[in-house]
Amino acid sequence: MISQNTIQQILARIDIVEIVGNFVKLKKRGANYLGLCPFHNEKSPSFTVTPSKEIYKCFGCGASGNGIKFLMEHEKYSYVEALRWLAQKYDVAVEETEMSPEVKQQQQLADSLYIINNFAREYFADTLLNSEEGQNVGLSYFEERGFTQETIRKFQLGYSLNVWDAFTKAALAKGYNLDYLQKTGLVTIRNEQPGDNYRGRVIFPIHNQSGKVLGFGARILVKNDRAPKYINSPENEIYIKNRILYGTYFARHAIDKLNECLLVEGYTDVISLHQAGIENVVASSGTSLTQHQLRLIKKYTNNLTILFDGDNAGVKAALRGLDMAIEEGLNVKLVLIPDKEDPDSYVQKIGAQAFREFIATNKQDFILFKLQITMQDAGNDSTRKSQLVNEIAETISKIDKTEDFTKQQDYIRQCSQVLKIDEQGLINLVNKFIRERFQKKEQQQSRDNANSPSPDDDLSPEAIAAMEAMEGGEGGAVNYFNPDEKQEKELVKILLRFGDRPFSEEDKNTVADYIFHLPYDFESLTDSEIVKRILREYKKMYDDDNLPDKKWFLYHSDPEIAAVVVHIMEDKEAELSANWKDRYEIETIYGDNAYLQDTISTTNYLILRKIRKMMTENQQEMEKSSIFEEQIRCIEMHKHLKQLETELTQGLGTVIFR
Repeated sequence: MISQNTIQQILARIDIVEIVGNFVKLKKRGANYLGLCPFHNEKSPSFTVTPSKEIYKCFGCGASGNGIKFLMEHEKYSYVEALRWLAQKYDVAVEETEMSPEVKQQQQLADSLYIINNFAREYFADTLLNSEEGQNVGLSYFEERGFTQETIRKFQLGYSLNVWDAFTKAALAKGYNLDYLQKTGLVTIRNEQPGDNYRGRVIFPIHNQSGKVLGFGARILVKNDRAPKYINSPENEIYIKNRILYGTYFARHAIDKLNECLLVEGYTDVISLHQAGIENVVASSGTSLTQHQLRLIKKYTNNLTILFDGDNAGVKAALRGLDMAIEEGLNVKLVLIPDKEDPDSYVQKIGAQAFREFIATNKQDFILFKLQITMQDAGNDSTRKSQLVNEIAETISKIDKTEDFTKQQDYIRQCSQVLKIDEQGLINLVNKFIRERFQKKEQQQSRDNANSPSPDDDLSPEAIAAMEAMEGGEGGAVNYFNPDEKQEKELVKILLRFGDRPFSEEDKNTVADYIFHLPYDFESLTDSEIVKRILREYKKMYDDDNLPDKKWFLYHSDPEIAAVVVHIMEDKEAELSANWKDRYEIETIYGDNAYLQDTISTTNYLILRKIRKMMTENQQEMEKSSIFEEQIRCIEMHKHLKQLETELTQGLGTVIFR
C-alpha cells in the first residue's frame, strides 16, 4: 500500500548503525560496530554491524539481515510496519497507492481510533498524577499494590474521575468525533447524554506489539454489586480481544532473550512481575487462550509456562483448551501458585529470586499434569477411565510434527505406564486420531478451498524459507547456493556494488554494460532461479536507464530477494580470485582494479562453465549419431569450443559486444 516513491526515499536515508543503535549499544571497532546481541543472551559481544554492506551479523546465534529485517526481528513488525517506523524516524511523508474507498475508509477509522486512544491514555495518566482525586484514590490504590512511580509511568497507568462527563467534555472540546468515542468504549450514551464509561476506575492501557494503545481495562475501586469489577474496551476495528495478550509490548524482548513466555491471568500479575525484574510475562486477561494468542507467543518462543492460581477452579477447563497449544508446536509447562496466592501477591511475598526458583523447580509437563488431574477425577469409574484414555490419546495425537516424533513416542510410553494399558494399543489409538484429523482437514479444504489456491502455492520452497527467515525463523542467513552457484552469486554482488563503475576509460562502458553485452546472456549462464530473478529486475532497470544501487535489492519488498542479497553481501567467500586462479590457472591483466579482476574472473568462469556444458552435450550427441556428416559437424564444434576454452583458461578474456 506504500508507494514505490516513498520506499525509495526511505531506503535512501536508511543508516543501519543508527537503526540498530536505537536498540543496541554499539562500539566502533575498525570499519564495523560491535555490541551484545539482542537476540540471545551473551556476555561477550559477538553482534557486528557492517555499515559498508548495510547488514548485521551475530557470530554467536547466527542472526543476520538488513535494517528492515532487524526491525522485523527485534520489534516483530511486518515489512510494512517496519517501513512506516522508518518513515516516521526519517520524517518521510508516506504516499499510499490507490486504495478502494472501502479500504481507505477502514484505514482512516483505525487511525482515528488510535489517535483517540492515545489522547485518552495521556488524559488518564495526567488525571492520576496531577489531580487531587486521582492522587487520593487512583494513585493510592496503585501504591497500596506496591507499584512504584517508575512502574506506573512505564505501564502508562491512569485514573478516570468519578464525574459523569469529565473525559467526554475534554475529548469533545478537542474535536474528537462522538461516534468514534463511543466505538472505543470510552464514552457511553445514557438518557441521550454522553458520559464517561470508566468513571471512578483505575485505567490499564492495552498496547499492541509496537506500543500503540488498542484499548483499556478499567477496574472499579469501590464495592458495587451492580457494577462489574473490570470493564474492557468493546471490540472494534483495532481491538480484537482474542488476538491480544496484555503486556506483549513490554515483554517481547525478554521473551525473545530468555526463550520462554510466562502466562498469567491479570494486569496486576504482569505489572508486579515486571517490577520484580521478571519481564518475560504476559496476561490472557481472564480469557481462555485462543489460537491467535498462541501464535502471537510463538513469534517469540516455543516455550510457554502457564502460572495458575492454586485455588483456581478453572484449571481443568483451561487444560482442555491447551490442546491448541500442542497443535501449534509449543512446549507447555504448568506451575501452580500456592493456595490463596496469585503471581502478584506471591512475588511480593517471597521476592523475585525465590519466585524464579519456585517456577524453575515446580514446572510440570502439561500432558502428564492433565493425566494426573483427570485420573484423580475418574477414580474407579471404568467408563470415565475409558474416556480419559481417549482424551489423552487425542491430546498426544496433536504432537504430529516430524521433528517431535521422539517426544510423541515418549509421551505414549509414559502415559501407557501410568494408565496401565498396552503401549501398542495407545499407539494405535493415537494414530486413529491423527488419521481422523487429517481426513477432516482434507474434507474441509475441499469444501472451502476448491477454487481458492493457497497464497503460498506460487512460492518456491526457497521463497517460503526466506519468508520464515524474515519473520523470525532460526538460523540467520539462509544458504541458497551450492558450490557452483558461488560465481552466480558473485555476479549479483559485482552488479550491486560496481554496476555503475567504469569498465574501461577508453569507451566509457560500465561494469553493467560489460556484463549485459557478453556473448551469452545471463539466462543461459546462470542456473539459480533466484539469481535470474534478481538479474532480470536489474536488467529491466538498466534498460530503462535507471541503474539500481544495492539498497534497492537489500531492502526489497520480496523477502526472498532481500534474504538472498543479505546472504550475498555478508558472504566473505565471495572474494573468488584465489579459488578461480587455483582451479583454472587464469591470470588477469587488469592492474590494481580488483573489481575489474573479479568481473572478468566471474564472467569467464560462467562462460567457461557454459562452454564445458556445451562440450559435454556435443560429445553425447556425437556418440549417439551414426551419420558421418553429423559426426564431422560435432568434431568441428568440439574444436571450436575447445579453442574458446583455451582462450579463457589462458586469460585472454575476449570481450564481444553485441
